[in-house]
Amino acid sequence: MLTGNDHLRIRTKLVVAIFILIFIGLWGRLWYVQVIRHKELYKKAQKQYTTTKTTTSKRGEIFDTNANLLVGNIPCDDIIADPSITASNLHRCRQLSKLLAYYLKQDYNTVYAKLSRGSRTVTNKEGQKVPKKNRYAVIARKVPLKISSELKKIIHPKNKKGGFKGIFFKEVYKRYYPKGELLANILGFTNVDHGKAGIERLLDKKISSSKSKVRYERSRDGRLLAYGKNKEKKGHDGWDVFLTVSEPIQAILEEELEKLCAKWRPRAAYAIMADPKTGNILAIAQRPTFNPNDRRKMNPSSWRNRTSEDTFDPGSTMKPIAISGAIDAGIVKPYTRIDCEKGAWRYAGKVLHDSHPLDILTVREIVQQSSNIGTAKIALKMGKKLLNKTLRSFGFGSRTGIQLKVETRGLFTRLEKWDKLSITRFPIGQGISCSPLQLVRAYCGLANRGKIPKLRLIDRIKNPEKDHAVKMWAPKAKQIFRNTATWKTMIDMMVLVTQEGGTAKRAAIPGYHVAGKTGTSQKFIDGEYSHSQYFATFIGFVPAYKPAFVLLVTVDEPKGAIYGGTVSAPTFKNIAQRTLRYLDIKPNPKLLRDKR
Repeated sequence: MLTGNDHLRIRTKLVVAIFILIFIGLWGRLWYVQVIRHKELYKKAQKQYTTTKTTTSKRGEIFDTNANLLVGNIPCDDIIADPSITASNLHRCRQLSKLLAYYLKQDYNTVYAKLSRGSRTVTNKEGQKVPKKNRYAVIARKVPLKISSELKKIIHPKNKKGGFKGIFFKEVYKRYYPKGELLANILGFTNVDHGKAGIERLLDKKISSSKSKVRYERSRDGRLLAYGKNKEKKGHDGWDVFLTVSEPIQAILEEELEKLCAKWRPRAAYAIMADPKTGNILAIAQRPTFNPNDRRKMNPSSWRNRTSEDTFDPGSTMKPIAISGAIDAGIVKPYTRIDCEKGAWRYAGKVLHDSHPLDILTVREIVQQSSNIGTAKIALKMGKKLLNKTLRSFGFGSRTGIQLKVETRGLFTRLEKWDKLSITRFPIGQGISCSPLQLVRAYCGLANRGKIPKLRLIDRIKNPEKDHAVKMWAPKAKQIFRNTATWKTMIDMMVLVTQEGGTAKRAAIPGYHVAGKTGTSQKFIDGEYSHSQYFATFIGFVPAYKPAFVLLVTVDEPKGAIYGGTVSAPTFKNIAQRTLRYLDIKPNPKLLRDKR
């Protein structure tokens, strides 16, 4: 029989056993939590007492050669919502949706759908569909500060009259093009935060910025704890880009190109100005174009860069280039006489025509009056190999290497594939095609005493944090002519083109020698040359013997006239005359007296 002491001892042992079991259970639970689930729970705990603040740095800006701003950044806000908070009270959610829709000019139903979706369905590791809080929804991107500032005052939770919770404002930058359409096809534009076209796309990695991230421990009310473990990842602004383009000259070029398009209503038009010594592009424009600040009317046909991507038959602008090879080799001289067959000449079973009947002309007169037959006969004297070498040395059939994303090689058949007519058609700019930039490069060679420079569009890029600029390297210009007198002989002949008796009298500028050449080329459509669609071109340089620039004006399908001397030459004159005044290049007093 158990005594009272025995019962006490049993109860005591039972209590002790229970406590031991509880202790073992607690110890096991602690071990499971602290060891087995340590990483998982530590991450969850971190989310409760740590937060990350992200700051957006500025994308690099783009300037002209004199540091005039062409592309900049405007501070603004992204408006972000936490739907798990905004959806907790649907009445307040509707009020907030109306407010945001009104200020942001958005559809109410669209805003409400974002704010009221407090959770979403996701698939977990076990493959089960489970609800998850929806913590992030973009309401609007890059909202102007004027609008976002008003919304901040109204939405702020401490605003007793109308505060709302769950809306956040993130400081960002919006890309801005202060000059509108000016140089738009070269500058390009951005899509969200990355370059989509032009320089913006080409140098996207350099121009792009990186975000600053600060991860810190916070108190329950969100304040930074000074003694907490904080981590910071510094961001950086993008590199700034400086072009070779001069904004004032670019403005002149675009204004005159706009006038040309208003008068002749072409399908497209191009104008390019370059420094023949350095190859620097001083101005470059095309029509149609676009305003990168207004994305509603943009389409690929207007924002692609035609000056490097499009090709056309250069027509008679090729003649001085081909003839320079014959002059340099001593095959012909300026006063060598050529029979131009009175405007019609049969060769290899085909008849070649001049625009009007011409008899016997000197080489000078062939250039001045733009004789197809005379040029073709000079090419026959040269032979296929020399003609091919001459044209290729001026860069036809190869890219210019300009700093643009897409560039064509043009079309120039390999020598072994030439047919019998090639030798008479290529020197007059038929059956061979080039981009506007390729033709400008070739004429830089004529203007620069036979030295071909590499075309440059980007002068330097600069790190804004280190104040360090990297100059974009350019190779030394390559000499084409063997005879040192060739360049002057060619310029003497090209000056005649803009004088009395030449095809481009409308390109003449009082007080200056202007060297250049007209080109009127048929468009090649569906396997044959059109008799109704043309390119009208004038390209030249001024002052002829010490050129400040080479300038090309090409018009695609002008209406009302087709000749380069009629359509393009007057615009060349207007652009050149205004640019000479801007550069303060004085006229030659002797030429002004001779004119009188």
